[in-house]
Amino acid sequence: MPKELLVSASERETRVAVLEEGSVAEVQIERRKQRGTVGNIYKGRVTRVLPGMQSAFVDVGLEKDAFLYVADVGEEVDDFDAFGSGGAAAAFEASPAPPEGAPVPGEGETAPKPVLPSIDELLREGQELVVQVTKDQIAHKGVRVTTHVTLPGRTLVYMPTIDHIGVSRRIENEDERTRLKEILLALKKGPGGYIVRTAGEGRAADEFAADRRYLTKLWEQIRKKGERAGAPTLLHRDLDLTLRAARDIFGSDFATLWVDDDEEYQRIVEFLDQVQPALVSKVKLFRKSAPLFEEYGVDLEIENALKSKVWLKSGGYIVINQTEALVAIDVNTGKFVGKKRLEDTVVKTNLEAVQEIVRQIRLRDLGGLLVVDFIDMEEEEHRKELVTALEAEMKKDRSKNRMLPVSEFGLVEITRKRQRQSLERALTMPCPYCAGSGRTKSVPTIVLEIRREVLKRVEVGEAHSLVLRVHPEVYRALVGEERRLVEELEEQIGMPVHVQSDEHLHHERFDIVLEA
Repeated sequence: MPKELLVSASERETRVAVLEEGSVAEVQIERRKQRGTVGNIYKGRVTRVLPGMQSAFVDVGLEKDAFLYVADVGEEVDDFDAFGSGGAAAAFEASPAPPEGAPVPGEGETAPKPVLPSIDELLREGQELVVQVTKDQIAHKGVRVTTHVTLPGRTLVYMPTIDHIGVSRRIENEDERTRLKEILLALKKGPGGYIVRTAGEGRAADEFAADRRYLTKLWEQIRKKGERAGAPTLLHRDLDLTLRAARDIFGSDFATLWVDDDEEYQRIVEFLDQVQPALVSKVKLFRKSAPLFEEYGVDLEIENALKSKVWLKSGGYIVINQTEALVAIDVNTGKFVGKKRLEDTVVKTNLEAVQEIVRQIRLRDLGGLLVVDFIDMEEEEHRKELVTALEAEMKKDRSKNRMLPVSEFGLVEITRKRQRQSLERALTMPCPYCAGSGRTKSVPTIVLEIRREVLKRVEVGEAHSLVLRVHPEVYRALVGEERRLVEELEEQIGMPVHVQSDEHLHHERFDIVLEA
């Protein structure tokens, strides 16, 4: 079944979803007041240089200073076909571009890691430079920036400070790769380098030429603005989510782009008419009375993506838990008991879980280190079969990722590039009860805490009575199965204890009030 792209827009937010074989594979949400900064270019001022961390902080005018690591002052060319990709960035006065003829690794190419100079050899406090955001602010960390600007077009990515040409690793046909490199060599004029994006496969030379003219003109405008402006200031804002989706996601492999807003429909058509006219006929205005995301089941998928447990068709399930450092994914047989051998049941559950795990990784936009705990398998051939299936599914992912082989205990480690908050972090906040831990104290634990606190704070004869104000669940325990504890307290402090229920109290909180 051909892929479909859905764009649902309102004055407050834009939501984009990718459907593959009728199933929701990716979701991106951008709110007007919380618009991301990935791809934005700023002129900033270095506020601190930290040789001990080989990094620096740069004031770009945001709430928190941006973080610049030494490796990002001359960052390797990255994978520019990630969902809603921004760029990496270049400075006017940070580190110089590589010398003429120096090898620069491109998409699908590798080069020896250079020995990096110390950060204090490259930057100084007070220095003004141009940076581009590569990662949005996540939790308490500021945005991450780099000093090599990359400007993505429809078919090309332009790198103003790197003399290099390359082709996306996702274009695998060697004859096509050779043809594309020859086109780039013929087009290349002046400084800078280019990488052909996946969307450039099969495109004619005049399409690349048009993209090159647009991107070089854009860079000249940014450069001139940077020369005039003081720091900190925004020099260039990347496209909003609607047009990024049209530029970076929508292609000939999609059957339709559905959009439910007249104004956004017009913007998409006008944009594609400039960059990819052949796709304009695939853009459709959704006119049904039911909401677009509800009609295609996207709202339900988003709701389910906020839950930790995901059921498989066989009766097995996976559990996904996000922490600050990593994401843990656990596979369980659940209700699935199989028919013959245990090994067969395990293999079937693991292989079924592979597809759903990768879909959830993409749907939830999970990044960083992912550890998948598959059910243990005894036979080596089954482990190889599992790895092959997982590798095949991960190829569908636009984000840069790397996978290690399955261990003898069924663990697989995956690293996936993180540019922004995951779907869960974007749509939720820490629980006011558990502060994000996912757990709260049990009623027996709270009851015993109350006992200790009363005995510590109240002396015999200090008042005529004591009032305990507690959460309704704790109240039910104290007047029921824990009534004996209240009676013991009355004996020990020599006064009656009255228990009151207060639904406004936090589950773990309680008040002790002495009455004269």
